[in-house]
Amino acid sequence: QVQLVESGGGLVQAGGSLRLFCAASGRTFSNAVMGWFRQAPGKEREFVAVISRGGGSTYYADSVKGRFTISRDNAKNTVYLQMNSLKPEDTAVYFCAASGGVYSDPKRFTVWGQGTLVTVSS
Repeated sequence: QVQLVESGGGLVQAGGSLRLFCAASGRTFSNAVMGWFRQAPGKEREFVAVISRGGGSTYYADSVKGRFTISRDNAKNTVYLQMNSLKPEDTAVYFCAASGGVYSDPKRFTVWGQGTLVTVSS
């Protein structure tokens, strides 16, 4: 079973950048499809990005397309989310999660990290 720990969140001004990290433990990381989700206060958890097992396929929510990039390094058991041109509406707790397939529905992801807070000031 994969266990996930996110890091890299913080406070940044609008227009700035942050890079989130998700470190995975366990021998099955390379077999897991990995996703990033976010949840703002009072809102439901929403899909941000997903990456296939080998990293060759990526998909993004329309709201982050062109600004965020998901990537993974299976040798380091880590998935990344590079966030550029951040906006105040990107403020949320960001979670990484593992799934058996490429989905955007958070219900299809079975393993979750604890989340890391990203705050974008205007």
